[in-house]
Amino acid sequence: MKQVLIIGLGLIGGSIGLAIKKEHPNTIIYGYDLHTESMMLAKTLCVIDEEVTNIDKVIHICDYVIVAVPVKQAEEIIHQISAYELKENVIITDVGSTKQQIVTLAERLFTKRGVTFIGGHPMAGSHKSGVVAAKSHLFENAFYIFTPSNVNSSMQELDNLKELLKGTKANFVTMSANDHDYIAGVISHFPHIIAASLVHQADKYEKQNELIKPLAAGGFRDITRIASSNPSMWRDILLHNRETLLDLFQNWFEEMERIRSFVAVGNGDKIYDYFLNAKNFRDGLPERTKGAIPSFYDLFVDVPDYPGVISEITGLLANEKISITNIRIIETREEIYGVLRISFQNENDREMAKNCIESNTSYETFYG
Repeated sequence: MKQVLIIGLGLIGGSIGLAIKKEHPNTIIYGYDLHTESMMLAKTLCVIDEEVTNIDKVIHICDYVIVAVPVKQAEEIIHQISAYELKENVIITDVGSTKQQIVTLAERLFTKRGVTFIGGHPMAGSHKSGVVAAKSHLFENAFYIFTPSNVNSSMQELDNLKELLKGTKANFVTMSANDHDYIAGVISHFPHIIAASLVHQADKYEKQNELIKPLAAGGFRDITRIASSNPSMWRDILLHNRETLLDLFQNWFEEMERIRSFVAVGNGDKIYDYFLNAKNFRDGLPERTKGAIPSFYDLFVDVPDYPGVISEITGLLANEKISITNIRIIETREEIYGVLRISFQNENDREMAKNCIESNTSYETFYG
């Protein structure tokens, strides 16, 4: 019977706990969180078996320790637990979205003690937070990246961790911490910077023209959604992945100069090719796999904007027991089909909603 300590009982830690319990029901899971109410909720929801108020009281009997907190706090926790008595052959892992700095720290702290540290990054999330939003299937079909320490990790220990996390039904991928941070920088960290920059640009021009904000309510608001992410989390990610991002900044300046030069000389063929190549690459991206940025499962419905139309649609979905996470009327619709946008928790719910609406109404539906 294995014993696991989860430090951090939010969405990620809670979902990992549920996935472990689903696959290994006899595993004892201890849970620690700075917020007492999160621990109480986690136990009530059967995410954990026992609440832990002092990590050092149980960590010495645990076979696995999962540090499920943001990257800055993860460093602090790793420092903290390195001072405790640890079980022989214990495996410690984290869930942070940057890996090089944390893996290097763990190697320095644990190498002489024979402790195995395996960096982890489950590339899935939700637009909801907290342990109440935890789901055992949150990571299903998502990529779960492992970045083992170069010093103490072996294939056997990595296999043991994968077995523990088998219930996530994630696609496990192993790579170096350095490779992980560069890939995450390209597909997640830098796009968040760009989204925030676009919003800053709009904010700047809004001071000159008050129409900016109302007209940005459509497509602009959608393509900059990720700019609404947690500022503290992104501050820490950017500081942790600084060297990679500095490199990507330079590449981005060169990319912007390239398209700027096409516009400056009026080279229509080059501009066309620029957008065509981008379209071809984007259209070739996998549609049904989870990536580094949580997907938005939106369905646009082309309905007339009249009183009662929302209740008509929601009534149809309610009859089929299809849950929605958000719904709103879109006023500015350039390049967006449909006046009503409905958001769902997953692809399956969106597909069922599309079939339900099209079967019972004459309204056209479109994927976002």
